[in-house]
Amino acid sequence: MINAVKKKVLLKGMPLDELNDYFVSIGEPKFRGGQVFNWMYNHLVTDFTEMNNLSKELRNKLSDNTIIKTLDYVDSEVSESTGTKKFVFETNEHNKIESVIIPEENRKTLCISTQIGCPLDCKFCATGLMGYKKNLSAGEIFDQYLLAAKDYGKDNLTNIVYMGMGEPLLNYSATINSLKIFADELTTGISLRKITVSTAGIAPKIIDLADSGLKVKIALSLHSCFEDTRSKIMPINIKYSLKQNIDAIKYYVKKTGTRITFEYIMLKDINDRQDDINALARLCSEIPSKINVIPFNSLKHMNPEGFSALLEPTPKHRIEDFVTKLRDRNITVNVRYTQGDDIAAACGQLAVKFI
Repeated sequence: MINAVKKKVLLKGMPLDELNDYFVSIGEPKFRGGQVFNWMYNHLVTDFTEMNNLSKELRNKLSDNTIIKTLDYVDSEVSESTGTKKFVFETNEHNKIESVIIPEENRKTLCISTQIGCPLDCKFCATGLMGYKKNLSAGEIFDQYLLAAKDYGKDNLTNIVYMGMGEPLLNYSATINSLKIFADELTTGISLRKITVSTAGIAPKIIDLADSGLKVKIALSLHSCFEDTRSKIMPINIKYSLKQNIDAIKYYVKKTGTRITFEYIMLKDINDRQDDINALARLCSEIPSKINVIPFNSLKHMNPEGFSALLEPTPKHRIEDFVTKLRDRNITVNVRYTQGDDIAAACGQLAVKFI
């Protein structure tokens, strides 16, 4: 009889309590969990041989039975105009994902992915056009930060947004575990105060996140205050309506005391009318919030069909007028001008081909 190959345990992605339980389960002292946690998530080590406060016997045992490296660096590209840097990483199963560093004057933000592809089919997003393959593990989510930090400098990264490929709240367990890792006092460099989770609107999971005790910032991909328009550009709105999501967001604000960000991609003659300004002003008067206005970025690199192929960006002068009218109503508005579109790294442009 042929012996089955023993499947290795995925340690990378376990928060501290799970690591403690694992080491107890293999007959080791509980404190080993904290030691390995510190090596993996603070010192960004991916090789047991570097964990010099563990015995050689234990390091060999862990090397034979567990996994602490989930991604490999494949490629990167830097925008000549903005300095935006896009990474391509590969999972142990040979799936590719993208992450992006967005440099701004006062911060450097890493945009990380939570899924391979995305099942939501938002009409303005390249990731939705590439389809969906699977969720990433918590380890694969964290290792985007690890590899980017090693390349760019850990001290140079100031913020993280869960806003790359995929919907974080459809991969809730892995997203939560990765946030627990960043939240732990043993993990230095990035705190929850500097992390934003972006969602297209999975209302029940917004409530779960509020109840999790993790006071992370949240951004709702709004893009329209009207149910029919939002359903046309974001099919997930048919399952979880805007009203459900606004109710969930209000609960989140009350529970966590945080301020909400509404993401708003400007689409010509779709969501850039005076009625849209009025509706946004009403919404922001009800919820402590700010709006990130984002020019629509081209999807030509995906050869879109149907409604996606018809989308056009709102002209710059109309965006400026839209923003001015909102600010005149005392609404906080930031304009996220396009960065990295020359390397298909701008908002809504991330996509890779499955192999």
